[in-house]
Amino acid sequence: ADLVGYRFNTVGVSDGISMGTSGMRFSLQSRDLIADSIETTMGAQWYDGLVALPGCDKNMPGCIMAMARLNRPSIMIYGGTIRAGKQPSSGSSLDIVSAFQSYGEFIYDRISEEERKEIVQHSCPGQGACGGMYTANTMATAIEALGMSLPYSSSSPADSKEKMEECVAAGEAIKNLLAKDIKPKDIMTKGAFENAIRMVMMTGGSTNAVLHLIAMSRACQDPDVAITLDDFQRISDVTPFLADLKPSGKYVMEDVQNIGGTPGMIKFLIDNEMFDGDQLTVTGKTHSENLADHPGLTPGQDIIRPLDDPIKKTGHLQIMYGNLCPGGGVAKITGKEGETFTGTARVFDNEQLMMRGLENKEILAGDVVIIRYEGPKGGPGLPEMLTPTSAIVGAGLGDKVALLTDGRFSGGSHGFCIGHITPEAQLGGPIALVKNGDPIRIDARSAQRTIDLLISDEEWEKRRAEWTPPPLRSSQGTLFKYIQCVATASEGCVTDEILDGEPASVQATPKTPAVLELEKKLAELEAKLATQTA
Repeated sequence: ADLVGYRFNTVGVSDGISMGTSGMRFSLQSRDLIADSIETTMGAQWYDGLVALPGCDKNMPGCIMAMARLNRPSIMIYGGTIRAGKQPSSGSSLDIVSAFQSYGEFIYDRISEEERKEIVQHSCPGQGACGGMYTANTMATAIEALGMSLPYSSSSPADSKEKMEECVAAGEAIKNLLAKDIKPKDIMTKGAFENAIRMVMMTGGSTNAVLHLIAMSRACQDPDVAITLDDFQRISDVTPFLADLKPSGKYVMEDVQNIGGTPGMIKFLIDNEMFDGDQLTVTGKTHSENLADHPGLTPGQDIIRPLDDPIKKTGHLQIMYGNLCPGGGVAKITGKEGETFTGTARVFDNEQLMMRGLENKEILAGDVVIIRYEGPKGGPGLPEMLTPTSAIVGAGLGDKVALLTDGRFSGGSHGFCIGHITPEAQLGGPIALVKNGDPIRIDARSAQRTIDLLISDEEWEKRRAEWTPPPLRSSQGTLFKYIQCVATASEGCVTDEILDGEPASVQATPKTPAVLELEKKLAELEAKLATQTA
């Protein structure tokens, strides 16, 4: 493209290596470290434009956040998805989640050690990010819908000819952006972020999209662009879940490429008036202009369901409130696990304790499993969890228990999972006050969306008075710095905004009435009114 390119790198945390260990505390923190390092190099050395090549879930938002801060012509090239693996003995399709689920299957005596070893050895056959609609592919498709990557970037596999062609095409594309002075903030409008959210809802994407898209929008430093939890719920209420993709479905991203790719899905949404095709993209053209000659999704394909036969009539992501999460929580409800769950609490103060509990077969049908002190400050780093959910599904308990955490779940998670519970336990959120055996009611129906801890006001106040925050798990270094500046999960865990001053001493949260209590009081008032008017 007759341009001079200067290469530089950032850090990169592999979630596949750190998953299930204390190393996962560094994962989300690395998103902001990536943004900071790109901003530092670009700002210090006055580069005119940026072509970023990230490959994992938090790396992509880190790049986009840096692009928004710098506001210089920029393009993101997704490193690409991995291809599916295959189990030799059965011919079954495998991916990274198969490896994690095999652990639960093994400890609950559903498969042998030899079968588990075979699954692990054949789950990841080559290069590329996790193959289903997990967080990497969720963010890649959302960013293509946002307009910040070239067409097909999110669906072409890492080792494909198309991916190499995209890398070559990026030269002319960035040259065009420089010539026309098209900058990230020209592309990343409120409408563009709404397009990204619709793509997440249609494809059944990861709960992490809520966290990352909020952070990306806030990096634009424009109140008219910034999205909130309420935007996700508003769009979820009117967007059907249509894609039969893993982790809850059958197919992987490689299969999407074969039926028209992400551009085919965008065209489908535009044709059905669920996507603003007039939003600008890094080609210098709008989505509709990019797709003028695209034939659309392959006729007869069964990966993207028709509108009259959705997997779920509304979006799978539900923003939860209630007295257990008055600041919000994010549920991934595909419809296959039901929409309500009432059970008794089984509480663990970190992920490792929960895994020991599963190994000891302490977790039973009807349990609401709580993993707490894993929030942005308590974790620290809002560590991502795939091992607990995969092991529970592997143990045959996927449709029999619910999981709640102030941490977050991996995009590979499925089942009745609710994460990002705010306020977090470290700050005295209600989740810190739950005890084993407490009744908990979860109602994820669109009209309700509540998680309530059903204990008396007196008991709540007693526990609140007795609670004291545990010591921070980091007292120096990068994680300690992160604790000092990270916002809540409901605010995207951003680290470059002025936070409300925290009290010198942290106290537990007062009780918010549960829906049941409010309904009871309303009934009492109605009965009293009826008596008075009789």
